[in-house]
Amino acid sequence: MEKEKCIDRRSDSNILPPNSYFLPIILFFCVLCAVCCVLSAVCCLLYAILAPMNIVLVGAQWGDEGKGKVIDVLTGEVDILVRYQGGHNAGHTVIADGKEFIFHLIPSGLLHKGKTGLIGNGVVIDPEALLEEMQRLKARGIDVRRTLKISDEAHVIFPYHKRLDILEESWRTGRIGTTGRGIGPCYVDKVARCGIRVADLCSKEFAHKLRQRLTEKNRLLRAMYGERPLSFQQLLGRYQGYAKALAPHVVHGPRFLQDAIKRGKRILFEGAQGTLLDIDHGTYPYVTSSNATAGGACTGSGVPPTAIHKVIGVVKAYTTRVGEGPLPTEFPNALMEQIRHRGKEFGATTGRPRRCGWFDAVVVRHAVCVNGIDAIAVTKLDVLDDMDTIKICTGYRDGKKQIREFPSDIDVLNRAEPIYETLPGWKAPASESTRWQALPMAARRYLKRLQTLLGVPICLISTGSKREQAFKTKHWFATG
Repeated sequence: MEKEKCIDRRSDSNILPPNSYFLPIILFFCVLCAVCCVLSAVCCLLYAILAPMNIVLVGAQWGDEGKGKVIDVLTGEVDILVRYQGGHNAGHTVIADGKEFIFHLIPSGLLHKGKTGLIGNGVVIDPEALLEEMQRLKARGIDVRRTLKISDEAHVIFPYHKRLDILEESWRTGRIGTTGRGIGPCYVDKVARCGIRVADLCSKEFAHKLRQRLTEKNRLLRAMYGERPLSFQQLLGRYQGYAKALAPHVVHGPRFLQDAIKRGKRILFEGAQGTLLDIDHGTYPYVTSSNATAGGACTGSGVPPTAIHKVIGVVKAYTTRVGEGPLPTEFPNALMEQIRHRGKEFGATTGRPRRCGWFDAVVVRHAVCVNGIDAIAVTKLDVLDDMDTIKICTGYRDGKKQIREFPSDIDVLNRAEPIYETLPGWKAPASESTRWQALPMAARRYLKRLQTLLGVPICLISTGSKREQAFKTKHWFATG
């Protein structure tokens, strides 16, 4: 009996608990899930690196930030360049192979071979200015006849727009500082639904539409300003000639871009002017007549917001603006002249001297917010090489009140006194640096402080006007 009990105990010890049969299966599925998670993460990483990326490039100050230089760097990584707002009142300057190229309407990335450019529906086009720009580029070896496309939904500038622009500015109590090139009045007609688009210019009904519009404008010019009327026949002949010259370039912009996206093409949207000149989010009324912010890339080209993957903001290492309006950090006259000549701060379009001031973090934080900026490109760092100390505006003071956020009230901004942080200068040539670690220590501290104040990383630094005087940082992202 005792022997049987011993046998029973031995046999019981060889029997696994019921749950033990499932342990290997559970372990197998745990390992399988872990492998799947790793593979999924790797796939996501590869997609982020290899998938086509569409980028909006915006000015994060008052324009003239050096966007043309950054576009030149980015163009090698994209296929199509889109200008989405503004007119020939803007200008991008690019220095390539020792030659200076200035673009007003044509996307500046067309300096690179094999790229396609589109002037989007958000742009207002002066056909004469556009054809002249094409001819200037051709004379310098840049032929855009096959690479430039024009949206048929873009509005057209006429001589009555230019005349009204100048007259309205001269009659205005407070000057805005318009270039007098008809940009604003053309946008007025667009919003008033009485404009003429590229599609109209190229249609059989153009003469009828022009006669209607010119009758209205001549009546306004005579009654309001006592001006002589414009000739219908002269305008008709000129603009029919423009239509013939531009017709080969005309496409339906939204469809052109949607087809490109489906084919996996990478697109760079070029903003003109800057965030603080945006009609909605700028220093109104001292602004331009269009949306220079990232949102304008969608409405000004015909792509959905889901087609935009990254937004890069461009800033100078200091601040400039052209024309009227508040500039809280404006330099005293002597320092203004020093920086203006060292930085060659004269408008690419008008030649007007730019007003200069210290870096305004309040302004750029506002730009980061309204554009959804992912990273910042800093230009003209070398202009500050000789400074003993450098100031950064971190807030404003309006009487006893401190302001940390950008005010919409223009009167508050006019009264605002900047609150500064002062950092030591680097007194060394930043222009010789081709990587982050090669920058002077004080320059790196200055840039790190900007990153902290703005809440976004710096992805590119320009230390001179030449093409090779720019380098990417560790925060640069691949575009596909």
